[in-house]
Amino acid sequence: MAGIYLHIPFCKRRCIYCDFFSTTQSEKKSAYVTALCKELEIRKEYLQNEPIETIYFGGGTPSQLEESDFNRIFDTIYKNYPIIPNPEITLEANPDDLIPPYISMLRTLPFNRLSMGIQTFNEEILKLLQRRHTAIQAKEAFYNCREAGFGNISIDLMYGLPGESISTWEYDLKQAVGMQPEHISAYHLIYEEGTVLWRLREEHRVEEADEDLSVELFSMLIHRLKKAGYSHYEISNFCLPGRHSRHNSSYWTGKKYLGCGPSAHSYDGQSRQWNIASLDRYIASTEAGKTTFDIEYLDLYTRYNDFIITSVRTCWGLPLDQLQKEFGNRLYDYCMEMAQPHLKQGTLEIKGNILKLTEKGIFVSDGIMSDMLWVDD
Repeated sequence: MAGIYLHIPFCKRRCIYCDFFSTTQSEKKSAYVTALCKELEIRKEYLQNEPIETIYFGGGTPSQLEESDFNRIFDTIYKNYPIIPNPEITLEANPDDLIPPYISMLRTLPFNRLSMGIQTFNEEILKLLQRRHTAIQAKEAFYNCREAGFGNISIDLMYGLPGESISTWEYDLKQAVGMQPEHISAYHLIYEEGTVLWRLREEHRVEEADEDLSVELFSMLIHRLKKAGYSHYEISNFCLPGRHSRHNSSYWTGKKYLGCGPSAHSYDGQSRQWNIASLDRYIASTEAGKTTFDIEYLDLYTRYNDFIITSVRTCWGLPLDQLQKEFGNRLYDYCMEMAQPHLKQGTLEIKGNILKLTEKGIFVSDGIMSDMLWVDD
């Protein structure tokens, strides 16, 4: 099984924290969709005819596309790729785009999962982040999607935001849980170099959350969602029973995926490649019948490191028999040696031949994974 990721780079305006490739050149949408369909045709052999179980429209802001754009893309995918029955097909969407007519249009398309970028229900912070929606719009969009028949909705939240406190985060969690989405992704704000937010911090106009507050916010997140019946299946992701993101989970379980669009990444088990991060060059090269990308061929040690990073972060953990079979005794022994201090400290555990984080270990997961990575002498 494999997945397809489609990068839709268009935004009405950029959020101050975002470092994903995006553009406000909406006049180029038609040319871009043509190029995207062309890339899907050019690269149809990349996944070696593996059945496609997930399709994910990410961004940018995919909800900036129109019905005709989606139809062109879906026609191309279904013409060129073997799609399993009942695939998971996700659209990332901004709440203010999800007005009733747009939602009704989406219901005529193959989408069966929505991912809404809410981030926070705090109006002042939404304005600071330059989000286009209000908290009221976010709730209205969610319930309108529900009423229209979408039974699998994910919402994104962010914490560690400028001006955030225990009480504002508690309010965000209360609002989120009250809506009962099937899935919640919650990410700590990162000050990415080159973003507006980075500059504001450097100019001392906003203040970054300190480590103690960040840990407290993360702890609140885990316990509040667990109490509400959500499974903490990946460090930043929570779901109601059986509603994990099949697409994102494929990244963490080593499945192959094709990424189309500027800056999109692909993985075929032996190499990673990523498209050029330029809209104009992407369109021009695709029109010429070729794709412009960089590629990294993965040696044994790089694949081992990928295996550590992707598996340890999930509730499914790292299968020790698979580790030994795929990477040999040397790397198996190395991994177990590096894991020993964390096993003694109770931040890692072995259950049923699966090496996994404990609840205590989730809070220091980055350090644990870093310790187990292979580092060349």
